[in-house]
Amino acid sequence: PTPQDVVERMLELAQVKKGDVVYDLGSGDGRIVITAAKKYGVKAIGFEIDPERIKESRENIKKEGVENLVEIRDQDIRTVDLSPATVLTMYLLPEVNLMVRPNIWKQMKPGSRVVSHDFDMADWKPAKEVQIKDKSGWDHTLYLWTVDKNVGRP
Repeated sequence: PTPQDVVERMLELAQVKKGDVVYDLGSGDGRIVITAAKKYGVKAIGFEIDPERIKESRENIKKEGVENLVEIRDQDIRTVDLSPATVLTMYLLPEVNLMVRPNIWKQMKPGSRVVSHDFDMADWKPAKEVQIKDKSGWDHTLYLWTVDKNVGRP
């Protein structure tokens, strides 16, 4: 899972604000969507297919008292309609990033922000690339893209 201090930095990088809707692809234990709801008061939805992670994340949501803002959907990330999201976070392998990239380009509105932990999106150049060290001393790279109306078009 993404270390908590890296989660905080991802959401800061995306400049999450009131009114945003945060989607997390491959949401694991739910820490990103829970943090988004607790820290920024935004609606956040995680997408996960591992039954153990789904159960764990739903328990975490209850424990943190954010059921009114956070939900976890048992759904393959390739089938998610990204259009309601204004912020998309992910910690996926490079080939998976590239698999969802066309959906990001087609479905997300201009001005939406995409943050990836450790993996870029090939020739889609990020607006920002940030190197950080977590509390354990591990290095992480965060990538931020802003969707614009020309993205994905020649």
